[in-house]
Amino acid sequence: MKPMRKLLLPLLVVTAAMFAVAPILIARAPYESTMLMVQKIFYFHVPSWIAMYSALAVCGVASAVYLFKGSRQADRVAVAAAELAVLFGLFGLVSGSLWGRKAWGVWWQWDARLTTALLLELILCAYLFLRKYGGPGSEKLAAGVALFGMADAVIVYKSVEWWRTVHPVTTVVTTLIPEMYGPLLFCSIAFMLLFGVLLTARVALENRRGELDDLYLAIEDRR
Repeated sequence: MKPMRKLLLPLLVVTAAMFAVAPILIARAPYESTMLMVQKIFYFHVPSWIAMYSALAVCGVASAVYLFKGSRQADRVAVAAAELAVLFGLFGLVSGSLWGRKAWGVWWQWDARLTTALLLELILCAYLFLRKYGGPGSEKLAAGVALFGMADAVIVYKSVEWWRTVHPVTTVVTTLIPEMYGPLLFCSIAFMLLFGVLLTARVALENRRGELDDLYLAIEDRR
C-alpha cells in the first residue's frame, strides 16, 4: 500500500481530469435511435456498476482471507471496499431510476434485475451496520455477509437471462455502434481509477485507526 500512497495524488489528478473530459466525449457521442438523449446516462450508469462489482469482489476476497487466515489487514481492506461498493451501488440505482423514468415512464420497476440489485445494496448496508453496531466479534459475521453479497451479485448479473425483465440484457453493450465504445471505455476507466484512489485513501485511514486502537490498548495494559 505504501507505493500506492505515493501515486495517490497523481492518480487523483488524472481521475479528476478524466471526469472533466467525460461529459465532452459523452456529448459528442451519437444518439441512440430510440431513447435519444436519455441514453447518455448509460455512460455513467454502466461504469458505476462496474466499479461496484469491483469493490464487492475486493470486499469478498478480503473477507474470505480474514475468515480463514485472520488477517487484520484483509479485514481493513474489506470494510473499505464495502463502503465503496455501497457508494457506487447507490449511484447505479439512482442513475438507473433517472434513466427508467424516461425510458419506461416510471421511477422504479420491481423486476428481477432492479429488485436483486436493491437487495444487494441492502446486504452491503447490513454489512456496514453490523461492523458499526454488532459489538465484539461482529467482524467475522460481517465477513460472512460479504460472501453472501458476492453470491447475490451473481444473481443480479444473471437475472436478465434467468427471468423476464424490462431491464436490457447484459449483452446490450455488444450491440453498441463503434462511436459509442470510446466514451463508454473512457468513463469505465475513469470510474475504476476513482475506485482505486478512494480505496487506497480509505485503507490508509483504516490502517491509521488500527494503529490508534493499538496505542490505546497498549496504554490500557500499562495501567
